[in-house]
Amino acid sequence: MTLAWAAAAGVIAAASFVMGLAGFGIALVALAFLPYLMSASDAIVLLTIYAALFSLAMLVQLRRDVVPRAILDLLVGTIAGTPLGVWGLAALPATVLNRLIGLMLVVAWVLEVRGLYPQKLEGRRWGLGAGALAGAIGGAVGLPGPPVVLYAATQGWSARTVKANLQAFFVVNQGAILIGYWWAGLLTPGVWRLTLGFTLPAIAGAVAGALLFERVDQRRFRQLVFALILVSGLVLLARG
Repeated sequence: MTLAWAAAAGVIAAASFVMGLAGFGIALVALAFLPYLMSASDAIVLLTIYAALFSLAMLVQLRRDVVPRAILDLLVGTIAGTPLGVWGLAALPATVLNRLIGLMLVVAWVLEVRGLYPQKLEGRRWGLGAGALAGAIGGAVGLPGPPVVLYAATQGWSARTVKANLQAFFVVNQGAILIGYWWAGLLTPGVWRLTLGFTLPAIAGAVAGALLFERVDQRRFRQLVFALILVSGLVLLARG
């Protein structure tokens, strides 16, 4: 066990904890740190695999709360937008990817602290657009969450329906992205070794987050997480 492995395991466990707690955010947290410990492309593919598996596990539990018609436009959009994102991950230099990750982290922080959530978005174009953006961003830098989470916040769904619909979306979104990664040759033996090597920390974090959901002050927890995200995003933007 090396120091780098231990650090990466800690980051993945913490990010998985956030996903178990909130139902999303594994890449949002982990990509603030993993590009310092492994290549950005490997980190993105690794986290996409974990996000797909965890979303599927949560979807099994929440399947009765999914409203398929409500997410149809999101799904159509994400399948259309994913190829562009996958091309970006395969073609762009590591420094560009790191800066794109940093930019998305800073944007996520701004949206969080400013509360820039519209009250209501109506019309199919918003669902299609949010899905396409999530596919493109998810494929390129592993961060599909912000567009679709913002969209979900404007639809008047109950909290349980939001979580259920998000998991259904992420299963399709991450599945489409993984197919694209396979086609582009990004699902390498090295990535699969990383996936297996960090499986226990990832599962432990996700289970802990799910079990502690009722006990954690989520407002303060989110403040701490997004403060770390801001600092890391700024560093990635500066260093590339």
